[in-house]
Amino acid sequence: MESNFIYELIGYLASVLVAVSLMMSKIVKLRIINMLGAIIFVIYGILINSIPVAGVNAFIVLVNIYYLGKIYTSKEYFKLLQVSPEDEYMTHFLSFYRDDISDFQPGFSYNPNEDDVILMVLRDMVPAGIFIGKYPKDEEGILNVELDFVIPQYRDFKIGTFLYYEKRGFFRDLGITMIRTKPGNEKHRRYLQEMGFHPADGDGNLFRLEL
Repeated sequence: MESNFIYELIGYLASVLVAVSLMMSKIVKLRIINMLGAIIFVIYGILINSIPVAGVNAFIVLVNIYYLGKIYTSKEYFKLLQVSPEDEYMTHFLSFYRDDISDFQPGFSYNPNEDDVILMVLRDMVPAGIFIGKYPKDEEGILNVELDFVIPQYRDFKIGTFLYYEKRGFFRDLGITMIRTKPGNEKHRRYLQEMGFHPADGDGNLFRLEL
C-alpha cells in the first residue's frame, strides 16, 4: 500500500511538471521542464510495469533533447536597425507591447527627441527587441537608457549579450563610454545584473555599464 502511494505521488509530480511546461512562453524553459516531467513519467512507468507509459515518455525525452540541442548549437542572426523617433513600425511596436513594457519598466513613457538613440533588434529577421537611450549634451560619454525591452519568446539574454557586448563598438563610435539605466521590476533588475551592470548609487536605484 505504501509503495502504491509513493508511485502515485511520482505520477502526480510528473503530471504537474508537464502541465506547468505547457503554460510557459519561453521555449527553452518549456522544453527543459517538459523533459523533466517526461523523465519522471519514464520512472513511473517502470515502477508500475507499464511499458507503453515508459516508452512514450522516453521518446518525448529524446525529442526534447534533440530540439534543445538545435537551440543551443544553431547559429542565429542578429541585426541592429537604428530608426528615427517617428518611425511608424517602431511606434506600433511600442503600442502593441505597452502592457508588457509597463510591467517590466513601469516608469517608461515615450517622449521622443531627435537626439535619441533608438534601435530595433532583429533576431533571425524577427523584430525581437527595442532599445531607446538619451544622450544628453551636458553628460559627455553617458547614455541614459529609457527602454530596453525584449518580447517574451526571446528573453534568454542573447539579445542583451548582442547589444551590450558584441555591438559595444556601435556605442563607442557614438562617443559613449558608459550606459546608465534605472531598474524596473525584479526580473529587469536580475537581467541588468546578468548583463554586467553594477549599482551606480548606494540605493541600487541606478545601474551602470562601462564600455
